[in-house]
Amino acid sequence: MAGTVVITGASAGIGRATALRFLGAGWNVALLARRADALAEVASGHAQALCLPCDVTQPGAVDAAFAQVVARFGRIDVLFNNAGIFRPGALIDDMPLADWADTVDVNLNGMVFAARAAFRQMRGQSPQGGRIINNGSISGQVPRPGSLGYTVTKHAINGLTKVLALDGRAFDIACGQIDIGNAATELAARFAEGARQADGSIRAEPTMDVGLVADAVLQMASLPPGANVLSITIMATKMPLVGRG
Repeated sequence: MAGTVVITGASAGIGRATALRFLGAGWNVALLARRADALAEVASGHAQALCLPCDVTQPGAVDAAFAQVVARFGRIDVLFNNAGIFRPGALIDDMPLADWADTVDVNLNGMVFAARAAFRQMRGQSPQGGRIINNGSISGQVPRPGSLGYTVTKHAINGLTKVLALDGRAFDIACGQIDIGNAATELAARFAEGARQADGSIRAEPTMDVGLVADAVLQMASLPPGANVLSITIMATKMPLVGRG
C-alpha cells in the first residue's frame, strides 16, 4: 500500500533514509525539518516529495505544515514521528538546564505536537483513520550513562505510543513505536569510535546500516488497518543492550 506519509526530522539520519525509502516505494512524502536546503537535497528528483521547513517545537508551525500536506495530497495516512536531539552527556547536577529544556522541547513536546496534528487530521478525514509511528529509543528501555534528558524523554514516548494506540481505536488510528539501537548515522557515529559503558570504560560498539531501519518503518506503515506493530526493537546484533549495566 502506498499513500501519504509525513516524516519529521527528514533532513538527515534516520529521517532522511526513511524518506528516501518511502519515495522509492511510490509514496507521497511530506518532509519536515528546520533546514530547507537539506530538505531540498533529499527531495531532489522526486515529484511526489513536499518540503516543509518547520520547527516541531512550535505548535502553530506544525499545524500549518500539516495543513499544507492535506492541501497538496488530500489526506495523511502515516506520520513517522522522528525528530529528536541528543545533547552532550552529563550527570544531572552538571547538565545545563538549557540542554534539558531543548531536549524536552524537541523529543517530547515536538513529538506530541506532531502526533496531535496527525491525530486530528486522521480522525476528521474520510475515510477515517491512519497510522502514527513514533521513533522511541533503546534508551527508553535501558539508559546510557549520563543521558538524563534523552532517556527521560524517550521513556515518555513509550507512554505517548500506548495512549495513542488506545485512544485511536475508536477512529481507526493505529500507533506503534520503533526503538532503534546504533543505526549508522551522524548522531551515532561516535558509538563506533567509542562509547562510555556502565562500568566507566570506553568501548567501540557495533552499528548497523540505517537503511534497515527505513525498511522496518516502511513495513510497519504498509500493514493493513487491522494489524499494528505496537513496539519493535531493531538494533546492531552485537551492541551491548541486553545486559547493559
